[in-house]
Amino acid sequence: MRSDTEIERDVREELKWDPDLDADDIAVSVKDGVVELAGFTHSYPDRLEAESAAKRVAGVRAIANDIEVRLPSIDQRPDPDIARDAVAALKSELPISHEKITAIVRDGWITLEGSAERQDQKTVAENAVRKVKGIKGVLNVIMVKPSVEPSELKQKIQDAFKRNAEVDANRIEVEANGSEVILKGTVRSWIEREEAERVAWSAPGVSRVDDRIVVSP
Repeated sequence: MRSDTEIERDVREELKWDPDLDADDIAVSVKDGVVELAGFTHSYPDRLEAESAAKRVAGVRAIANDIEVRLPSIDQRPDPDIARDAVAALKSELPISHEKITAIVRDGWITLEGSAERQDQKTVAENAVRKVKGIKGVLNVIMVKPSVEPSELKQKIQDAFKRNAEVDANRIEVEANGSEVILKGTVRSWIEREEAERVAWSAPGVSRVDDRIVVSP
């Protein structure tokens, strides 16, 4: 087990190491392996990149990202302009299913509402609007409609784990209740835990993943 002091030191170093990130205004604190990121960045992508950098550090069990986005004056845009670009991005990335998704913009924050048949469509929608200039954040509340039986859903996820080189399928237990999936077991790193959750979300019809996997290096 790594100490909180070691994890905090490595997170700070990882933030500084990232060439795409200005880490001077980001504060880091760690308690029981849980990393809290505070301070501010000058763009939403930088806020996300800081979180990704922290996830790469060994021993990190969870992350609380409280970083505020403070846009420079030159990058600030009116909500209607952001909304128009968000709609265009959704049409570009989801040419068939974009009509089921609504983008609501308030104070630079985009909220995605509506429905999708698969979790990957929900993810694509969020990634599409993340690229819109002048946003401060994205809240994705798109609902995924169930389309398969729980037993089939469980089997599909277990098979996907076995195919995945980054996940030890023998250490992860899968439970399915309707369209909701519960993951249990242990993994060697936060990245492996995140990959297991991503695989589960990729299964068709999943509406919720309760990730109870414990990181145990």
